[in-house]
Amino acid sequence: MEPYLVSLGAGALIGVIYSVIKVRSPAPPLVALVGLFGMTIGMQAIPLLKPFLGL
Repeated sequence: MEPYLVSLGAGALIGVIYSVIKVRSPAPPLVALVGLFGMTIGMQAIPLLKPFLGL
């Protein structure tokens, strides 16, 4: 869990810095980020659900 929190904090810090110096972020649009989040959730769900599905 700690690496995720560090990553989130670093991303937020960079976002603040970009905003202060008025630089457009090179990150993909929000829609693409939501899609990546969904893919990550899906990848994590299968190993967690295998014992419940008897696979």
